[in-house]
Amino acid sequence: MSQQAQHVSIIEVGPRDGLQSEPEVLPTAVKIEFITRALDAGIRRLEVSSFVHPKRVPQMADAEDVIRGLPAREGVTYIGLVLNRKGFERAQVTGIHEIGMAVVASDTYNQRNQGVPTSESVKAWIDIARAAKAAGIRANVMISSAFGCPYEGEIPVARVLELVDQVMEGDPIELGFADSIGVAVPNQVTDLLGAVMARVPGVPIRCHFHNTRNTGIANAQAALVAGVASLDASIGGIGGCPFAPAATGNIPTDDLLYMLDRSGIHTGVSLEKIIATSQWLQEQLGRSTPAMLPKAGIFPQIAEKNRAAGGAV
Repeated sequence: MSQQAQHVSIIEVGPRDGLQSEPEVLPTAVKIEFITRALDAGIRRLEVSSFVHPKRVPQMADAEDVIRGLPAREGVTYIGLVLNRKGFERAQVTGIHEIGMAVVASDTYNQRNQGVPTSESVKAWIDIARAAKAAGIRANVMISSAFGCPYEGEIPVARVLELVDQVMEGDPIELGFADSIGVAVPNQVTDLLGAVMARVPGVPIRCHFHNTRNTGIANAQAALVAGVASLDASIGGIGGCPFAPAATGNIPTDDLLYMLDRSGIHTGVSLEKIIATSQWLQEQLGRSTPAMLPKAGIFPQIAEKNRAAGGAV
């Protein structure tokens, strides 16, 4: 039976997961404007940067400067990604509202992404979560590649549940599941989330889908029906994972928001302003982005304009 929420929180990840995978390194001032535009559109929770080694991810080398320049807005939460204790210590100094930690479901991918086995990342998460709590900083954790790994293939549900048990020791404010390489399909999403919700009832769940194989929006819908009320998305659909082969394509905030709006699901975010931001972002990158709504336009407003002009609808 459907448990679909009538209000969904969109976590904008374009400034972090989006930009970190793009070849361009945008100026700090442009990143701050990107985030400000998202806020003006109604986004209230954003991944703004990551505290990782600048040689590995040069797009995020100015994390401290970005956060220093962000506007103070009531009810807004800025999130920074950390992968180890050193990253957390950098984040803590900035006064970031929330930190997120990623633990990859497969050892091979975790080793390539973070330089250690998954078990070591779990230990680091628990240590970081405790330090964050002591410092009054919110902390969330995401199990990445929960639906498939580019190196090990299928990820059994049992493996994900094993990691759920382990990371819950850190008492996260939210538990996330990422399809980091865009291989998931809706029934897989339904099965995994059903098992997770039975395992940890009452824990807020967040999902992060990639559209690499054109299933991202369908997977988002499956997550909504399962009862998830927090979804990641990236304005323009930019980004992916820089450490996985061909793992391009976060689901576009534009396209997700269109589906939600047309379904009568409240987000508090303006689709018109998100599309305008996508168009602005294309100018900054010097090329088009994957999102469909900036290209196709919003329905039914377009039809209404045609009708008013006496054109065919």
